[in-house]
Amino acid sequence: MGVVRAEMPASFEPEALKAQAVAARTYTLYKMQTGGNHGDTADICTDSTCCQAYISEENARNNWGENADAYEEKIETAVRETDGETILYGGVPILAVFHSCSAGQTRSSGQVWVSDLPYLQAVSSPEPADSIPNYYSRVEFTAEEFREKVLASYPEADLSGDISGWLQNAVTDTAGSVESVDVGGVSMKGSTLRSVLGLRSACFEWEAADGKLVFFVTGYGHGVGMSQYGANQMAKEGADYRTILTHYYTGVTVEPYTTAAMG
Repeated sequence: MGVVRAEMPASFEPEALKAQAVAARTYTLYKMQTGGNHGDTADICTDSTCCQAYISEENARNNWGENADAYEEKIETAVRETDGETILYGGVPILAVFHSCSAGQTRSSGQVWVSDLPYLQAVSSPEPADSIPNYYSRVEFTAEEFREKVLASYPEADLSGDISGWLQNAVTDTAGSVESVDVGGVSMKGSTLRSVLGLRSACFEWEAADGKLVFFVTGYGHGVGMSQYGANQMAKEGADYRTILTHYYTGVTVEPYTTAAMG
């Protein structure tokens, strides 16, 4: 339950919390079956930038204040009512990644990482922009700040001349996420530049003004798999957790883990 407490706001709809519980369970099982990447000591960690976040009941209650009892009960119910259920593709648990909110369309794993997994494909996502904190964000860099960040990872980039020419040839998907962009003559994925600059997502536009580069960003997270705010909006519109999960993860089934364990 600690992962669900940490990864999704407890104020979300019950069916969204159930979807999160199943996704978190599936992610853990996937890491256990594939051996994770933490050597011999662990299959999974509690770093949200690597695996999944975790928070104890005590710390969560301190954060929740007067809502603590109600929120803990909601999460307990979500976990209990989905006990053992797993997201399967071809009979085995999937890499059930998720993110906070997209720009109206999720991204395929191949757009962001190396492997293009059949169940992690781009799908539409209902994002209630007005109710998502910092759905739109703005970040600016001086020329020196931008140079420092980019050259630390890509020393071959040519960041001389006018700042307005440093970023060129951007290719975007239908939701506006940057697929690729040339930075100082170096071609990189939008997700890579997002990481280099510390942007909230790869859905961004920019402009050069007064010797600075200003980025206008939509959404939060890598954009692959289930959007948590999108899942909550689907739940508000009447979708149950299985419908949510089969929407965000292409071609999957939601079944008890015993089915996967026998595979």
